Amino acid sequence: MTTELPHTGATEDGYGGAVSQTLARVARLHRLAGGRLLRPTGLCSGQEFLMMALWDAGPVRQSELARALDLDPSTVTLTLRRLEQGGYVIRARDPHDRRVMLVRASEESYALRPEVAQVWGQLEEHILDGLDDAEREAFARILAKVEKNLAPGEDTSPDV
Repeated sequence: MTTELPHTGATEDGYGGAVSQTLARVARLHRLAGGRLLRPTGLCSGQEFLMMALWDAGPVRQSELARALDLDPSTVTLTLRRLEQGGYVIRARDPHDRRVMLVRASEESYALRPEVAQVWGQLEEHILDGLDDAEREAFARILAKVEKNLAPGEDTSPDV
């Protein structure tokens, strides 16, 4: 016997948090759409963030990369390993401190930079389709406030 699950949209079921539930679904759909658009580049969803950081920063400590992107160091290690296998990054010991791993974008990876920029532009247009300029500005302003509320270290945020 199979039970049909209810639609997980509105929260009339007493769980509350209609905005949080919608935001979680939107974030998931955004990641999926970005992943589909990135597929032709050879990058997987999430890898582009590390690549963009490396393209902009040059060689950086692996630990600094994790901190800057607010990612768990083990996640960064795994992602960098995959990117290294794909030829997108080069990891090497810091000549001044052999305990430290430096990471940089490979020369070949720079060919992807305009493709990734185009993908993010396409994704931006896709998610804002149907919104006029005023709505786009309001949406961006509201999202920035939500991001600030969720950012670690904010005095007003609950312990999460």
